[in-house]
Amino acid sequence: AVSPTYLTIPAVVTRLKQTNILVAAQNLHPAQSGAFTGELSSEMLRSAGCSYVLVGHSERRQYFGDTDESVNERTHAAFRGGLLPIICIGEHLAQRQAGVAEQVVGNQLRTALNGLSPDQVAAVTIAYEPVWAIGTGVTASPEQAQEMHRFLRSCLEQDYPAYVAKQVRIQYGGSVKPHNAAALLSQPDIDGALVGGASLKAESFAAIINAA
Repeated sequence: AVSPTYLTIPAVVTRLKQTNILVAAQNLHPAQSGAFTGELSSEMLRSAGCSYVLVGHSERRQYFGDTDESVNERTHAAFRGGLLPIICIGEHLAQRQAGVAEQVVGNQLRTALNGLSPDQVAAVTIAYEPVWAIGTGVTASPEQAQEMHRFLRSCLEQDYPAYVAKQVRIQYGGSVKPHNAAALLSQPDIDGALVGGASLKAESFAAIINAA
C-alpha cells in the first residue's frame, strides 16, 4: 500500500486500479460526522478509495497531540468506516535509555487495541516506529528491531486467541534504507516495512521493495 497526501488520493487510486497496490490515508478523525472543519472521517476516506489508514503516526503524536487514547478512538473509527488501521507505536530515546521501552510500547499497543474483537485485532497492521531512529539516520539494528517485534507478538499471544498473533502484520518503520532493508526484513517477526523518507526517491524505494 501507498499513503499519499489527502489531495492526491483520488488520482493515486485511479492510477493503481488493476494493480495489487492499495491506498492508505495518513490520518482520520474519530467522529463519523459533525462540525469538524478541516477533518476527514473514515467514511469519506473509504468513499475516496482508501483501504487502509495510518493511526498514531509518530509525527501525529509529536506535533498534533495524538495520545494512546485518541489512537484507540481512531482505530475503532477506522473499522466503523470500513478501513483497516495501520497502528503506529514506538518509544523515544530517553525511554529506551531508561530501560522502559517495552513497557511504553506494550502500553501503546494494548491501549490502541482496547475494545476490539479478536477478529478485528487479527486484521490490524502494527508499525513499530522507534522514534529515536526516524529521520536521524540511526536505525535500530536487526537484532534490536526483532527483539521488539517479538515482544509485541508475545503481547498478542498473551491477550488473544493463538490465531491472532500469527495473522497480525508487524512492520518496522525507523529509517528503512536500501542497505539495511534485507537484514531487517529477514528477521522472523518483522513482516514488512513502513517506509517514510526513502520512499520519496524512486530508486531507493524500488531497492527496498526488491529487498523485500
